[in-house]
Amino acid sequence: MSISVLLITLAILTIASYSFGRKRSLSLATVTEKKKSSLHSLPGYYGTLTALWCAIPALLILSLWLVLETSIITHIVSEDLPAEVQNLPESERNLVINRLHNELAGQTFGEPDPILKPAIDHYKRLQQISNMALTVVILAISILGGLYAWSRVSPNLRARNHVEIVLKFLLISSSTIAILTTIGIVLSVLFEAVRFFQTVPLTEFLFGTKWSPQTAIRADQVGSSSAFGAVPLFTGTLLISFIAMLIAVPIGLMSAIYLSEYASRKFRSVVKPMLEVLAGVPTVVYGFFAALTVAPFIRDSGGLIGLSVSSESALAAGLVMGIMIIPFISSLSDDVINAVPQSMRDGSYGLGATHSETVKRVILRAALPGIVGGILLAVSRAIGETMIVVMAAGLAANLTANPLDSVTTVTVQIVTLLVGDQEFDSAKTLAAFALGLMLFVVTLSLNVIALHIVRKYREQYE
Repeated sequence: MSISVLLITLAILTIASYSFGRKRSLSLATVTEKKKSSLHSLPGYYGTLTALWCAIPALLILSLWLVLETSIITHIVSEDLPAEVQNLPESERNLVINRLHNELAGQTFGEPDPILKPAIDHYKRLQQISNMALTVVILAISILGGLYAWSRVSPNLRARNHVEIVLKFLLISSSTIAILTTIGIVLSVLFEAVRFFQTVPLTEFLFGTKWSPQTAIRADQVGSSSAFGAVPLFTGTLLISFIAMLIAVPIGLMSAIYLSEYASRKFRSVVKPMLEVLAGVPTVVYGFFAALTVAPFIRDSGGLIGLSVSSESALAAGLVMGIMIIPFISSLSDDVINAVPQSMRDGSYGLGATHSETVKRVILRAALPGIVGGILLAVSRAIGETMIVVMAAGLAANLTANPLDSVTTVTVQIVTLLVGDQEFDSAKTLAAFALGLMLFVVTLSLNVIALHIVRKYREQYE
């Protein structure tokens, strides 16, 4: 039985367990003189508890089985390989095992290696046995778990308490997994960045003004340099982000003010979804728009007035990135403005203020912490953007503040350094992790500042 069919069968058994558990609780229920049920919990809790006993142990065993199955079968098959393979060095023996897995996955061409043919047949037999055993074990555990929970259903069983304990454990486990995943990501980047800084000094990376990560592969190779100054990358990142925010902040904020304070309900119900459609457009589409439409238009327009504009300029990337961020700022600002209590508006009108005065002096001031927080989050979004910059701003690491020149950003260089088959023992490849660490620190700092501003000033209006 395939895994998908097994999961569907398990789902059917779980639903049936819920139904049987609920029906048993109803059959055991009696009504007292005060018209109260003798059951400790609602019938649905008894059904849920039965379903949990049916599903959770089976799913745990299934997950553990799938994790260990490949390694156990591979170990058994590798022990039965011919003697000439067993006597190979460990690295070459691992290559044989990888070739075996590729043959099983159908990722090779032609006839399989005659030496591996018996091993392939052995692996397939063991996998079939494992699949049959898995089906029997999972179905048996599911049925036995459901029967055990069904047999324990009684009026005195605290089903609600048990269900809440299980759900609380699942919620804690989910949050723990999210935290551990974040820690794992940070540590994986940090360890590789430390290896990079053992080769390249931190001061050179932070304050160097030349970025040329090409390193020599051989000792006698010429024509390659090794400069890892990240200042041009951060300058380009900040320049494009600044241009994007010049476009996104005024348009997004004024759109939010109009939609929340001036627009009619009918107009708002039409325009707001249309504006937020921009948030669902893939960034690669914005990149095409920037590379094929905006960048040539800026270049041709600059040529008409005698300006030298690069075909891949920071201005083109910044303009399109600003358009992409408009719905982000507009949506956040709109939510913050609508959260301002109506009593503050009524009080302002009661003191004789006009609508525009109320918006400027009351509503915007009350919503300012949330608006600033949303803008900082939008800045983080702009700094982390990749596709638009790759397609519209180029790869040249120029230290310039001219928006008409070609620049690059941190994210673009990370993509460039990790494209293709790379060895993770050279400064060129490890530089991507150092850039990723710095980018993580910058965006995390902006997010922390945004949360601090919102929490600090929100108390004044609550």
